[in-house]
Amino acid sequence: MNSTSTTTTRNFEVHDSKVLDWAKDIIERSASSRLIQKEIINAVDRNAIWRGEECLNLLAPEAPTSQTVRQLLASEVGTRAAEGHIGPTQRWFSGTKHIDEIESLCVELLKKVFKSNYADHRLVASMIGNMTVYAALTKPGDNILTIAQPFGGHSSNRYDGPAGIRGLNIYDVPMDPVDLVVNMDDFVKVAREVKPKLVTLGASMTLFPFPLKEMSEIVNEWGGKIFFDGAHQLGLIGGGQFQDPLNEGACIMTGSAGKTFSGPQSGIIVWNDPELTEPISDTIFPALAATHQVNRVAALAASAAEFLAFGEEYMAQIVANAKALAKALYERGITVLGSHKGFTETHQVILDVKQFGGGLDVAHKLAEANIITNKNLLPSDKPEDWDYPSGLRIGTIEITRLGMKEAEMDSIAEYIVSVLEGRDTTESIRKQVINMRSAYKKLHYCFD
Repeated sequence: MNSTSTTTTRNFEVHDSKVLDWAKDIIERSASSRLIQKEIINAVDRNAIWRGEECLNLLAPEAPTSQTVRQLLASEVGTRAAEGHIGPTQRWFSGTKHIDEIESLCVELLKKVFKSNYADHRLVASMIGNMTVYAALTKPGDNILTIAQPFGGHSSNRYDGPAGIRGLNIYDVPMDPVDLVVNMDDFVKVAREVKPKLVTLGASMTLFPFPLKEMSEIVNEWGGKIFFDGAHQLGLIGGGQFQDPLNEGACIMTGSAGKTFSGPQSGIIVWNDPELTEPISDTIFPALAATHQVNRVAALAASAAEFLAFGEEYMAQIVANAKALAKALYERGITVLGSHKGFTETHQVILDVKQFGGGLDVAHKLAEANIITNKNLLPSDKPEDWDYPSGLRIGTIEITRLGMKEAEMDSIAEYIVSVLEGRDTTESIRKQVINMRSAYKKLHYCFD
């Protein structure tokens, strides 16, 4: 008996098919390409109204940029290419004298903000900064220690990120699941056994400082180095509200300009040792950056100038607001990590929301009330719980730049708890949030 089987082959797609189908339908139904472009503009405008004017944005990785920075991102220089290092003999193109001015101002401002001997401005993303460090300071097969993701470690320093792409052997930095800091007794044992070329301290869940001096003394025994991935803490470090990694044992620091630093989405890398300059610079160009978006560089320089003027005050208020928000949530019965240590020393507050359905459900429910947060793994979770973790991460950057202070944190905590405990409908809370947000339209801590 002959049988015929039919195999249906579907293209693999990582994105949500419903959202892509929506976009396809818009494109197919539009009468012209110009109308399709209008749909894009409409989506941008919808986001600007909802996220920019009607929501309480409590995302830890986001900050609103000043109007000046936004204007520079749309400037004419963004159409220009400028491969190479600063200076007429080191550029591939002529006609870059004013671009050299922009870029040199940016470099010197970054050095001044972070009190470093060297800085580079060409990283279009902070993850490229991490790739730079691994490419310049390690070779495939080297051992490194990084923080596992349930303890706040970021994928860029694990097997599925630049560290893995580099072919490194990755071991875990031992962490204390209660105090949320490095377990130094275990670190000494693991480090002396593994003898890592690099110890990477990079955490997207970051509440307390690291014992950098003690860790540096250990890895110095075999010539190892400390790499500080300050993606989240970068602004706090520049503003003197967190530890100073380069002066406490780290040989190099990377970070995101778009988080606490409150600049354009991009990366920053700084270091002091002149022996690192050639390998780092040669890795950045020509290996990882060529045309590096000069409009972004101008915007980054403008952000650095703002930071010199307002950074210390701005960062201090961010931390004060995080502490106040954490305390207000804790007093309302919410489980807040680090409560026995004052909750946080950064812009972040971490909640355990297992009893309310977990981080994914809670984040979506709060979004219905115009309160934007994100799900987050907790030390009690497993890496495979990535999609459905127990925790919720909250940040105070944007609400601080809008001028909110400790008193407003109490109101925000009440909104959050009302949603979690079902005291009020999300529609009712949404209206209250929109009303509250309408009183905070001005950006602070900038020249505008």
